[in-house]
Amino acid sequence: MQDDKPSGFHRLMVAQVMETQVQVAHPQTKADVIASMMIEGFGAVPVVDDQKRLIGIVSEHDLLVSLDRKQKWSEVTAQDVMARNPYSVRPEMDIATLVHVLRASGLIRVPVVDVHDKLIGIVARRDVLRAYLSDGSATRASAKGA
Repeated sequence: MQDDKPSGFHRLMVAQVMETQVQVAHPQTKADVIASMMIEGFGAVPVVDDQKRLIGIVSEHDLLVSLDRKQKWSEVTAQDVMARNPYSVRPEMDIATLVHVLRASGLIRVPVVDVHDKLIGIVARRDVLRAYLSDGSATRASAKGA
């Protein structure tokens, strides 16, 4: 039997799949501290100001560039290595748009901000995959192809 109804997965919003417990850095956070955060958590650390507004992001790539430049991480700050004005998404974005954004941009994860650019979460490719699998859509798609 074929189920043509849209799956719950396609009705999901970023707010339903994003991670809300996000480690953040501030402009003066040292690169060695940021690297430690990455090892324990995400591969990119958002940088926020005192009002928790997103002002940048430091990725593993940014830290590799710093290493290539032979910079001492104990002397380098987030402000020195971060990508400024990073791409971000809103919590009300639908999952289909998020999938398109992730694919088109090549990003692995993106910060989630509210209307005031305040950081409220982060969403990664794996969050989308987890949501798809937990929705059961993968099972339905497999059954259709069988």
